[in-house]
Amino acid sequence: QVQLVESGGGLVQAGGSLRLSCAASGGEIDNYGMAWFRQTPAGKERAFVATINWSGGAHYYADSVKGRFTISRDNAERTLWLQMNGLKPEDTAVYYCAANKDYSGTARELGRYDYWGRGTQVTVSS
Repeated sequence: QVQLVESGGGLVQAGGSLRLSCAASGGEIDNYGMAWFRQTPAGKERAFVATINWSGGAHYYADSVKGRFTISRDNAERTLWLQMNGLKPEDTAVYYCAANKDYSGTARELGRYDYWGRGTQVTVSS
């Protein structure tokens, strides 16, 4: 069973940057599609942010973060990252990483993912 642990969240001013990390343990993630989701206190469910395929060669973003966020991975280090630039107050949320053990490609749907971390809080002040 793969375990995922996010880190790198914190408090930042609008316009600032943060880099989130997701460390995997308990198994290889080489063939897993992976993604970042986020959830606000008012959100009913986690919202898609970005997804990346097994090799890192394909990635897609939510329109709200396109051009500001970059998803990347290193399978040898079993790590997924989310570089967040130009942060806005509306980016404030708990950010979760997720892994899809049955599909190595990209996917935006919450239900496609089998493993989840516990999340890391990102707060952007105005």
